[in-house]
Formats: sequence, C-alpha cells, structure tokens
Amino acid sequence: MKILISGSTGLIGSALSESLIFSGNEVLTLARGGDSIPSPCWNPENGFIDFGKYGPFDAIIHLAGENLAGGRWTNQKKEKIKNSRIQGTSLLVKYLIDNSLLPKVFICASATGFYGDRPEIAITEKDHVGSGFLAGVCDGWERATYPLKERGVRVVNTRFGVVLSPEGGALKKMLKPFKFGAGGVIGDGAQGFSWISIVDVVRGIKFILENETLTGPVNVTAPNPVSNKEFTKALGRVITRPTFLKMPRLAAKIMIGELADEVLLKGAMVLPAKLQESGFEFLHPEIEQALRELLA
Repeated sequence: MKILISGSTGLIGSALSESLIFSGNEVLTLARGGDSIPSPCWNPENGFIDFGKYGPFDAIIHLAGENLAGGRWTNQKKEKIKNSRIQGTSLLVKYLIDNSLLPKVFICASATGFYGDRPEIAITEKDHVGSGFLAGVCDGWERATYPLKERGVRVVNTRFGVVLSPEGGALKKMLKPFKFGAGGVIGDGAQGFSWISIVDVVRGIKFILENETLTGPVNVTAPNPVSNKEFTKALGRVITRPTFLKMPRLAAKIMIGELADEVLLKGAMVLPAKLQESGFEFLHPEIEQALRELLA
C-alpha cells in the first residue's frame, strides 16, 4: 500500500512507520514546512498544505496533534491542543476533497478522553461523548472527518488509550520517579486507566488497515483496563520499588493545573469491543505482563 502518515515522528508514528515499511509498504510523511520540502508538506497554523506530485494514497493515517503534556494548560495551550486537532484535520480533509485525492481508508487519531470521567462502568464504542475539555476536543476532532465519510471513504477514528512504551510517552516519564521510590497513587487511585502497549497499537492499526469491516470509532485499548491504583502497584512490582507515596488530589491540581484534573484524576474503563469482535488478538492483554515485557 502507498500510505501517508502525519505525526510520523511521534511515539506512535515512528514505530508504525518502521513496521509498515518493514512489511513492504510505501510510506511517506506529511512533513511540516513549506513547498521546498521534497515530500507532501503542510503548515496547519497557516492553512498551507500541498502533496505536490506524491498523491494520491491508498491510506492516510493522521496522528498529528499538539502534545497534551507539554506544559501547563494555559488558555493559549488549550487553543493549540484544540486547533492542532480540529483545524488541522479539517484542513487535511478539505484538501483531499478539493483535489480529488480521496484515499481508500482514512485513519484519524482520537482518544479515550472522548468518554470523559466514567470510572464506574465499562465503556465501548456505543457509549456517547462525555463532558470536559478533552471530550469536547475529541468530539470535534472526529466530526472533522465526517465530510470524508459522506464521500464514501472508510474513516476510522482510533480512540487511543494511554500508550505504554519505554521509548517515550507516559511510561517513560513515570519511570524515573518510580525508580527512586517516589511513585505512588494519584488522588484516590480509583480513576480508570485505559492503556495499551506500543506493540499492540502498531499491530492494531495494521489490523484496521487490512480489515475493511472496521469503520467509525474504534477503541484502541487493551482488553483489561485497570484503575490508577492497580497500575501503580503493577509498575512497582515490575521494577521492584515501593509505591506507598500518594499525590493528593489538591496537590496534583496545584502542581499541574487543569492537566491534572482532565488527565490524571479522571478516566474511564474503556474496552476494545470492535477490535475483539473483528478477531484481533492482543499480545499484551494484562498490565503486569505488558510492563514486564516492555521493560525487560
């Protein structure tokens, strides 16, 4: 397949690109910059995008978006988070339609933040959007892909859980304090922690590419979500460090601001119903097993 990836230098994008190329696909990057770059390029802040001579593509995997954890959530930061996802996706979708470059499949990142804070029940793709800033961003992000659906493109909105990898993301940031015995439960620890290993993320996206029955929202999470407390204890066991320290809810809010309230203190138990119904088998279905293999 001829595949275009945005956000190809990120945690998911870099691992996915390498795997797709190894599998014999032709993979190109939607690079940031001007028309002097020898590849499809764009600048979503300026509304610029140009595929040049490189389109059309069989598949487009759109992963680009402002880093959620890159600093406190000021009003300016929240606008960047929102615009990079909604306006960036709208720009790409409009360009594809206006230039008759419709792919066979368009996979667009989303997140389990779509469901808001629902730790008490199991969530599937049938559940409606939750409340809060991230839920609103994810809802708008997914709606930005609707014009492609209306033109017959198979659109998949991959609602990613917390992606676990020792190479980056949440797990890498947690490892240092945990190794020094400073890791612990955040708040009361009851909040849902829907996770997935980087290995299963890549395998899941490749499965979606090949499985034409998958469309619309697809939860890309492990089949056994845990609470924050359960995750904390599992990581402590794997790296043989104590996890008795706790970060009270108020302290988290003071230290990190709204980011803590939206990401660390809230969550949902999200299940990958569509992937499992389609026959996808996870290599890392359990949190402790996943952590042991990832950190081996």
